[in-house]
Amino acid sequence: QVQLVESGGGLVQPGGSLRLSCAASGFTLDYYAIGWFRQAPGKEREGVACISSIGGSTYDVDSVKGRFTISRDNAKNKVYMQMNSLKPEDTAVYYCAAEKIRNRFCSVNWEYDYWGQGTQVTVSS
Repeated sequence: QVQLVESGGGLVQPGGSLRLSCAASGFTLDYYAIGWFRQAPGKEREGVACISSIGGSTYDVDSVKGRFTISRDNAKNKVYMQMNSLKPEDTAVYYCAAEKIRNRFCSVNWEYDYWGQGTQVTVSS
């Protein structure tokens, strides 16, 4: 059974940090680019960051640049997103997604094949 499971969300004060994890089961992440997306209440889902399947090249949107870092550990079949200097506007449900493509770049605009169920991140004092 192909599955992606996110974890690591929670409630954090502004300026705080969280590390989200995305664990894959039923398939190996080696052949997949991974994206992180988020959806805040009343807003459309947006791509936040991604990491390529070859070489680990990353991309992140301007709103999180310098604060969020995506990484992958293929040996553990996991992808992570370290989120620092969190702001209230980062509050959302965060999803990871996998796209089967062997490439040295990634895009959050691709049609990703598999999606996790999401993890809630709330930034509030």
